[in-house]
Amino acid sequence: MRTVLVTGSGGSGRSTLAAATALAAARRGARTLLLTTESSAPQAVLGARITADTPAGIAPGLQARRIDPGDRFRQEFLSFQDRAGAALDLLGAAPLDEDELTELPGSEAFALLHALRTEAASDAWDAVVVDMPPADETIRLLALPVQVRRYLRRLLPPERQAARALRPVLAQLAGVPMPAQKLYEAAERWEGELAAVQRVIDAPGTTVRLVTDAGPVAAGTLRAVRAGLALHGRRTDAVLVNRLLPTGSADPVLAALSGSQQAALKVLREEFPDVPVHEVPHLGRDPQGLDALDALTCGAGDEPWEIAGRAAEPDAGGAADPWAVEDRLAADGLLVWRVPLPGAAREGLGLVRRGDEIVVTVGRYRRIRTLPSALRRCTVSGAGLRDGVLDIRFAPDPALWPRSD
Repeated sequence: MRTVLVTGSGGSGRSTLAAATALAAARRGARTLLLTTESSAPQAVLGARITADTPAGIAPGLQARRIDPGDRFRQEFLSFQDRAGAALDLLGAAPLDEDELTELPGSEAFALLHALRTEAASDAWDAVVVDMPPADETIRLLALPVQVRRYLRRLLPPERQAARALRPVLAQLAGVPMPAQKLYEAAERWEGELAAVQRVIDAPGTTVRLVTDAGPVAAGTLRAVRAGLALHGRRTDAVLVNRLLPTGSADPVLAALSGSQQAALKVLREEFPDVPVHEVPHLGRDPQGLDALDALTCGAGDEPWEIAGRAAEPDAGGAADPWAVEDRLAADGLLVWRVPLPGAAREGLGLVRRGDEIVVTVGRYRRIRTLPSALRRCTVSGAGLRDGVLDIRFAPDPALWPRSD
């Protein structure tokens, strides 16, 4: 199954082009679902009411569903409150009723990830297109499962659960329930849920599609976004340049605006030589209705809209880890961890080792990776960024590395 995550800067028209992408997939014969957290924009674009209960039929092969963060938050909170009832009673806590619950900041991210996992596991769809939040928020959201799982492992190490069978006995001896038992059970459940979400995000059929305008700062903004996506192993499959004016206008104002857009478009193509850059025309009005969405996806260069054909690789086995270890022991006495970071610049690039982990910072984005077993027995001897790839050099530690004689 194909999963396309559509994001971009605020006001770039990502909701419109997410809907256009989904419609294009359905027109090509894929059973397609459009997921969104927006309550108004997609409805206006599609000309149909989108609910949070069941997917709404939009066109042959296309359905759309709105994610309701508030409802998801209430369900999760009430479920947790029910499971932790004994511990809460012990503390003298008064349970909360459903009608007094309002979602907390950040609940939208978890609701979206849950919906993504649920729909990806369904056999009802060939393609799922997700209208994502703005790019910076999307990068943080896609990194969330890995980060939360790391926090859980640090705060509740799995090895400490070995004695969990003793807790019921201890509870009987103490005469009170053991809150730690519920805590570990909740951690296990969260770990399972987050791992399932992570498999969807890491699947070969999951890609990110960037939406931008053709303004003077577009290339610089997308460069930083692409570096952040690459840092977390996310794949960019296309750049959609929205609201392009026609060239050759006799009106000097329109001609000047179009010329500026074409200059920005040229820079974007140079910035993304390995990614399709698709031109989306300005319709002279806000796109509303299926005819308008069809008009956006027609014309030459349709390949970036194709999400049901060549890109629909099987998900079995998962995607290969883009961080590859290169063995240069024989030639240079080094192991090199190669980290693809297209768009990254030396300024703002940081590298810190903490025990068996390494912290890589690219601008405002950061990722913590556990070192492969071979690299844990090495020391970092240097690093360099060249042609969009960060090479981290490791020298074997004589005290830890097995001797060859």
